[in-house]
Amino acid sequence: MTTLNTKVKLYLEANSKTVSEFEENIILQNDSDGNGDYIKSWNVSGLTKPTEEQLATYEDAANAEESNQAVKSYITKRKTAYPPIGDQLDMLWHSIDKNPDLKTQYFDFYEAIKAVKVKYGKDD
Repeated sequence: MTTLNTKVKLYLEANSKTVSEFEENIILQNDSDGNGDYIKSWNVSGLTKPTEEQLATYEDAANAEESNQAVKSYITKRKTAYPPIGDQLDMLWHSIDKNPDLKTQYFDFYEAIKAVKVKYGKDD
């Protein structure tokens, strides 16, 4: 089940409106009475408030959008949590450097990184 928020945004986009119009002209509310979210206020110029039936037509697209947002969220979190790629490569290179079996298995990778380390040593 998708959120009303996502379906309303998709409805706006499908009708040539922007998300800023959502933020400035629409109020969604949930009264915690078991009836869920609803559109409390709709003041979008040139576009009528959607019916439940109209919003229901956006269910599949909203599911896809929310799934994409979840993926983007964990990718963003991982990107900020991982060390910089150069540090990751350096850690991998040092792991291979300490293990002769890995040097054989990852010879091309090891040699490519080693060439850069030799060319630009710590003393440069």
